[in-house]
Amino acid sequence: MNNRDFGLRGEDEAVNFLIKQGFKILCRNYRVSRMGEIDIIARDGETICFIEVKTRSNDNFGTPSMAVSFSKQASIRRLAQVYLSQFNLLDCPVRFDVLELMMARNGLVQSINHITNAF
Repeated sequence: MNNRDFGLRGEDEAVNFLIKQGFKILCRNYRVSRMGEIDIIARDGETICFIEVKTRSNDNFGTPSMAVSFSKQASIRRLAQVYLSQFNLLDCPVRFDVLELMMARNGLVQSINHITNAF
C-alpha cells in the first residue's frame, strides 16, 4: 500500500470509529484553495469538531499527533472559521481534535487514540 492509500485507509478507519462513538460526520477533506484541508468535520452533540487524522505504521519518530505542527494547527483554525462562516455556524461550540491511528502496512488497525481538545 503506498503512502497516499495508507493515509486514506486511516481516514476511512477514523470515520468508522467516530460514527461508532456517536459522531455525525458533516464533511471529509474540507478544502479551501491555497488554505489547506481539514480531514474530518463532525458533530459531537452540539459541538462542531475539526479533526486531524494522523496514521502511522510505527512510532519511531514519536506519536502521530506530534506531526501536527503549530503551522498546521493555525491552518486548521483558519479553515474552521471559513467553514463556520460558510454554513452560518459561528455560534456553535467548536473543538479541535486529533485522531491517532497505528496501523500495519497491510491496513490492519492496531490502535486508535482520540485526543479531544488537542489544540
